[in-house]
Amino acid sequence: MKAAVVTAFDKPLEIQDVPVPEIGPDEVLVQMETTGLCHTDIHAAHGDWPVRPVPPFIPGHEGIGHIVEIGARVTNRAVGDRVAIAWLGYACGECRECISGWETLCAAQRNSGYSVNGSFAEFAAVNASFATPVPDGVSSVDAGPLSCAGVTTYKAVKVAKVAPAETVAVFGIGGLGHLAVQYARAMGAIVIAVDIEDSKLQMARELGADHVVNAATRDPAEQIEELGGADVAIALAVNPISFDQAYRSLRRGGRLVCVALPADNGAMNVPIFDTVINGKSIIGSIVGTRNDLADVFALHAAGRTTIVSQTRKLDEVNESISDVLAGTVPARVVFEF
Repeated sequence: MKAAVVTAFDKPLEIQDVPVPEIGPDEVLVQMETTGLCHTDIHAAHGDWPVRPVPPFIPGHEGIGHIVEIGARVTNRAVGDRVAIAWLGYACGECRECISGWETLCAAQRNSGYSVNGSFAEFAAVNASFATPVPDGVSSVDAGPLSCAGVTTYKAVKVAKVAPAETVAVFGIGGLGHLAVQYARAMGAIVIAVDIEDSKLQMARELGADHVVNAATRDPAEQIEELGGADVAIALAVNPISFDQAYRSLRRGGRLVCVALPADNGAMNVPIFDTVINGKSIIGSIVGTRNDLADVFALHAAGRTTIVSQTRKLDEVNESISDVLAGTVPARVVFEF
């Protein structure tokens, strides 16, 4: 099968002919139809984070396809089912985190395209219980980005406990941010979109943002303060400076939700006095559960969200990575097989 393989962190991905994976008794084999390009895939390919994947490996965790083979013990999926291969490729189901509804914090988890081979290939293997069914009302092109960008931002809005009429500032309008704007709006929030590209701010307006702020022209925290401040700021840009800006945009009682992971494992300088006296909260949010992903698919099938994407071929993976890093992709790249 054809796959995009990371052979070394300082080299482009290679399109290789590799064996179709053999599945275990609890796994299914999925023939891929589409897979989205997430910034996490780029971090993985470049070895940007403290815990690195081990080359050679196949990235990808926004994969959509049909099951073509099931393992001997699989009873909850069938050949022909259309499923998603998301970041959470496995969790133990028995630890404190798993049984309390936080399987994304499981210490034994396996992550697609990072600790196990992912969806940048014509076929991929995944634990059957973590192959999330995709409803008929969601296209495979749209389902890819929803499997990570969607479920990640949906969970960020959810853990922020956004209430109707609260103000939500979304920092970074790209693959994740364009969906965060829509989920915050769906919760009844007043939405402020923050980016450095006018084209992305225009996209945010078209998707329902009430206000837009160009962080390249003036301190966004000052601009948001003039709008009354943010009850919630969602940090989706990988630049550590934007985290400080997001924190400073908060009004009293505000919540900062940290989602993006900068390449340099950056640090935040949090003013203790301001945090305590003004009752501010800082929340870390990492993707979402299988239930969250089912919710995301249901919302999209109901017409509540729009995916902005460009379709390309897997052979264009390196050019696509360059385009994402250059900021020339409006939201998401989706590879079609």
